Amino acid sequence: MAKVGYIFPGQGSQFVGMGKDLFEKDPAARGLFEQADSILQIGLSKICFDGPEDALKQTMNTQPAIFLHSMALTRMLKRNDASMVAGHSLGEYSALVHAGALTFESGLKIVRLRGELMQSAGEKENGTMAAVIGLDPKAVNDICIEAGEIVQCANFNSPGQIVISGSVEGVRKAMEIAKSRGAKMVKELVVSGAFHSPLMKSAREGLQQALAKISIQDAKIPVYANVTGKSVQKAGEIRTLLTEQLTNPVRWEESIRQMITDGASQFVEIGPGKILQGLVRRIDGAVGVSGIDKFEDVEKFNKA
Repeated sequence: MAKVGYIFPGQGSQFVGMGKDLFEKDPAARGLFEQADSILQIGLSKICFDGPEDALKQTMNTQPAIFLHSMALTRMLKRNDASMVAGHSLGEYSALVHAGALTFESGLKIVRLRGELMQSAGEKENGTMAAVIGLDPKAVNDICIEAGEIVQCANFNSPGQIVISGSVEGVRKAMEIAKSRGAKMVKELVVSGAFHSPLMKSAREGLQQALAKISIQDAKIPVYANVTGKSVQKAGEIRTLLTEQLTNPVRWEESIRQMITDGASQFVEIGPGKILQGLVRRIDGAVGVSGIDKFEDVEKFNKA
């Protein structure tokens, strides 16, 4: 039996104007944007629709903005044919709400706090990230060790596309070694911190305390966790993995491969942009991939 996997994007997919068409054309989406503004007591919808870009790019705003966009889209779907879900970094929270493990309100509050904690950790610890294209995971891992500083693999995105993260010195040293080892491309990323690295330790501690206080249910369908690349449904395990996620790599390629092994032959990206669709195509060109971002995408999905 062919199965569908819903996948939810993370930071980097935001754009000014995101969700505005949903707000204007769909009452359910409008209600959710208004609810989010009320819960957080900030004009989050205004930041989504009008920016400015500098405000939207602040991690504490970016994370709830992307989460809200994804959640508004799921509210508009007339059918839910997902047998399994996954989300990239921040997107894991969207996946967990869709799977019934978190409520929208809990998800929104924790995502806003996560963004604040990560932004603050980035300000305290001077770190950066870089994409390394064209080397295998073992080679990149060895390069990080050889650099001899705080640097590690942060995202295993797709074959030959790995992101490293850590101290500025560590990442730049690893970049030089990667170039000398024949990487096709090495590029430092514009980020506000060394996400998914030990430099997020202070954020991890704050997040752990907050996660201990919120209600998490067992997920109704399998959620493929970033930390393990395997499915999880038990509430206790979900709580632990969300804490570990901040300082551990996102095993996206493994997650997608495991979902395919478990029967997924169609993937639908729900949220801003098309980043995950591109990654899935590179992981396995044989599966079906589509995305829902704009109002017309929802209409097309609902008619299909």
